[in-house]
Amino acid sequence: MGETWKPRDGADAAAAVGEALAQARSLELLGTGTRRAFGRPVEADVALDLSALNGVVTYQPEELILAVEPAAPMAQVAAMLAERGQCLAFEPPDFGPLWGLPAGLGTVGGAIMTGRGGPRRLTAGGPRDHCLGIKGVNGFGQAFAAGGRVVKNVTGFDVCKLATGSFGTLCAVTELTLKVLPAPPQAQTLVIGGLTDEAAMAVMSRALGCPAQVSSAAHLPADVAARSHVGELSAANGAVTLLRVEGVGPSVTARIAHLAEVLSSERRQAVLDREASALAWKEIADAAPFAGGEGQVWKLSVAPSLGAAVGRRLADELGGRCFYDWGGGAVWLELPAAPDAHAGRVRDVLAQVAGGDGHATLMRADARVRAQVAPFQPLAPGVGALTERVRAQFDPQRIFNPGRMYA
Repeated sequence: MGETWKPRDGADAAAAVGEALAQARSLELLGTGTRRAFGRPVEADVALDLSALNGVVTYQPEELILAVEPAAPMAQVAAMLAERGQCLAFEPPDFGPLWGLPAGLGTVGGAIMTGRGGPRRLTAGGPRDHCLGIKGVNGFGQAFAAGGRVVKNVTGFDVCKLATGSFGTLCAVTELTLKVLPAPPQAQTLVIGGLTDEAAMAVMSRALGCPAQVSSAAHLPADVAARSHVGELSAANGAVTLLRVEGVGPSVTARIAHLAEVLSSERRQAVLDREASALAWKEIADAAPFAGGEGQVWKLSVAPSLGAAVGRRLADELGGRCFYDWGGGAVWLELPAAPDAHAGRVRDVLAQVAGGDGHATLMRADARVRAQVAPFQPLAPGVGALTERVRAQFDPQRIFNPGRMYA
């Protein structure tokens, strides 16, 4: 694929899709290209470079509404929201360093199209819960709009949810409308040291069920905690379990004290202040402990109570490392490189422990491996058939990002 088309605006993008249809050519949709290493390598004829669609269309802080073009830089948008005390509550992760790229290069469109959220997902939801509206071009070359700029408006939410996490396989997005929320004015994290993976699952479950309103829970085994840039974690000389509480200052202080009392049987306790807490949870969101490495990285999703049974078993058996986010339901696993990324064993163990209730996503491997191994959990026949019918309604000629998710 050597040719690149670079539309200047939404009308240009629609014309480009129409031209691709006329020429029977397929398109790889790109912003800054930071997520090209996520999913299968795209098998397209032309790169549709949307990087010129990078503006903020409207920001209405009082209405909690933000509309941007897809290539709007996430770092700039986050800074703009922070000036008004607001944020994207789903904590979009920055996986650039995980893939060997500099931090801070990702776009809002890339975050929404890949559909990944951060550690607050337990309480705030993921990207699809915050996408209110979308404009784009479908595979018929038709410009369309769905949803709206009012938080209460539900019209077209199904289209927004379908597009979120679709990896650009349904349409070329030209504008996104997102819900923003006030940023928590205070945050502290209770740290418990020395727990085994299994014991940490039980503690996180207990914490999430108590009245302290824990917004995030994670566990870093000793070999992962040692790599943290948060001094209190790297100097712990062992595993650490993190429980985040957010809100207004007095409430956070009281809830942290209540949480510490509920878990008073765990003697090794410390509290991270707002700054240290923010850094710790960003490292967890970005899978920073595995950045810069050469191993292959998986993200497994299981019931939180089963996290250790999958993660610790695979890490020990295959000589890797793991840590747990979302109360143990999300297992990050780094394994030594193998021609098949250990896909067979990873998915076998996942099926043995979780049955049909778990899935495994290959987050980092070279292009040859990602072309041969299914990076996303293979779909059940019924779900696969439904997925194909949905895609046929949006892109019957399969011109958008062919091969990106499934061969």
